[in-house]
Amino acid sequence: MAELKKSNPPNNPIHHPKPYSMSRNTKYAIIVFVLFILAATADYISRPGILQHAIRLFSQINTQTASILCTMLLIVGLIYIATRPRKIYLVDFACYKPDSSFMISKDETIRRFRQFLGDEAAAFHKKVMDRSGMGDKVYVPSSFVELPPKFRFNESRSELEMVIFGAIDGLLEKTRHVKAQDIGIVIVNSSTFSPTPSLSDTIVNQYKLNVDVVNYDLGGMGCSAGLISIDLAEQLLQVRPNTYALVVSVESITNNFYSGNINKSMMLSNCLFRMGGAAILLSNKSSERRQSKYQLKHVIRTHKGADDRAYKCVSEEQDEKGVTGISLSKDLMGVAAQALKSNIMTLGPLVLPITEQLRYLSNFIERKVLKMKIKPYVPDFKRAFEHFCIHAGGRGILDEMEVHLALTEWHIEPSRMTLYRFGNTSSSSVWYELAYSEAKGRIKKNDRIWQIAFGSGFKCNSAVWRALKPCKTTYTGQKNTAWVGEIDEFPAHAAKVMPNGC
Repeated sequence: MAELKKSNPPNNPIHHPKPYSMSRNTKYAIIVFVLFILAATADYISRPGILQHAIRLFSQINTQTASILCTMLLIVGLIYIATRPRKIYLVDFACYKPDSSFMISKDETIRRFRQFLGDEAAAFHKKVMDRSGMGDKVYVPSSFVELPPKFRFNESRSELEMVIFGAIDGLLEKTRHVKAQDIGIVIVNSSTFSPTPSLSDTIVNQYKLNVDVVNYDLGGMGCSAGLISIDLAEQLLQVRPNTYALVVSVESITNNFYSGNINKSMMLSNCLFRMGGAAILLSNKSSERRQSKYQLKHVIRTHKGADDRAYKCVSEEQDEKGVTGISLSKDLMGVAAQALKSNIMTLGPLVLPITEQLRYLSNFIERKVLKMKIKPYVPDFKRAFEHFCIHAGGRGILDEMEVHLALTEWHIEPSRMTLYRFGNTSSSSVWYELAYSEAKGRIKKNDRIWQIAFGSGFKCNSAVWRALKPCKTTYTGQKNTAWVGEIDEFPAHAAKVMPNGC
C-alpha cells in the first residue's frame, strides 16, 4: 500500500489548527484589551449628552429592525456552531499482549541467531541486545520460533492478524457500549507489510462493519505512523459528525527481519524490534465525553525529508547478497535531535506557560541580537505536561531525550519499562507507555500527556492529550492486555549503556 501523500512543504512542522479557535493566552489578551478600552472611554461614555443620544437611537429601533437584527445574530450563531471545530475524544485503547508461548529471552534469541546467521553475526547481536535496555520477556512471532525461521508472506499476515484482532477484541471488551458496527472510520498503519486486500479491509471483513465505513492504510511511515494515524482520524472526524474512528498501530516483525549476516546497520533492527500492537477508539460525539478518558488537544507533525541525510537515515535496503532489511544510519541520533527541535518550536507556543515563552524569547534575543555567548535556553516542558510517552526506539533515544528535556527518572520510566518489557513495538510503543502510566494509577483528571514519536522519512510527530478523569486501569477478565498481572514488578532494572551508533 502506497504511503498516503500530502502536499505540505517537506521541511516545515505541520500543525492542523482548529478553525476559528484561539489559544488561551490570546483570549486573555483580548479580554484585557477590551477592559482597557472600556476603562479609558468610561468617562466619555458617561457624559450626559453622549448617553442620552445613545438612548434616543435605541428607542428609534422598531420591531421590524429588531427582528432583522435578531435573525442576523441567530444566523451568525448557527454558522459558528456548524463550523466550530469538533472536540475529539479518546474513548479508550488497548495494547496487545501475546501469549507466553511467543515469549523469548535474550539468550535464546542469540542461540537461534547463531544457528542460522553464524557466530560473528550472533556476537554482534548479543553485544547490542545486552546493552539495548530490553529484558528477557519480549515477544516474537511464530515464524521466528521455528527453526529454520520462516519469513514468508503467509507468516507475516498471520502475525499481523493475530495482533490486530487481539488488540481490537481487547478494545471492544473495554468499550462494551460501542458495537463494532458503530465504527465509521478505520485507519491502520503498518510500515513494512501492505497486503491485498489491505489490513483495514481485513478488519472490515472480520468484524462485519457497515458498507459506509471509510478505511485507510498508511505504509512506509515508520515508527511515527501511529500519531500520523491519529492526525488523519482527527481531520476525518471534523467533517463526519457523530462518528467513531478506529486506529490500529502495528508492525510486522516477520516481514521486517533481516536474515543476512553482512550489514551490521541492518542487523540493528533485529536486536530492537519485537511483536506488539495497539487499537485506539476515537469519537467526536459530545455524548462520549463522560465515557472517554482523554481529549485530543494538538497534533504537531515535522518532516525533515528535504534533507538527504535525514531522508536516508532509516531506510529499507538490500545488502550485497540481495537480502532485504531495515538499515539504521549512524546519523540517526543527530537527525532525530534536529527533528525534535523543529517540532517543539511549533509545539512550545501552544502549550508552554507565558513565563517559559518569555525566558526563551529573552535568551534568543541575547544570543542572536546582542551576540552574547550563552547556551540556548531549553524550555521546561515539565511545566506543560505531567506525563511523557516517548517512543521506545532504543536506549540511546531515551537517554538523549531524558537529558535534552531535563526529565526525571519518574518521567522517563514508562518509556524505559516499555522498552524493557516489550522491546521496540514501533508505532504502538507510545500506547504501551500510556497504558503503563494508567496501570500505575498516575493519570489524574486534567493531567496533560505528551506523546512523541520518530520515524523514517525523517519525521518527528507529537500528540497532546488532556485527561478527562482519573485513569486507573483495571484488568478484570482481560487476559491479553499489556501490564496485566505484572505492573507491580516495575520499574525493573535495565542496563544504561548503549553501543556507539545505536
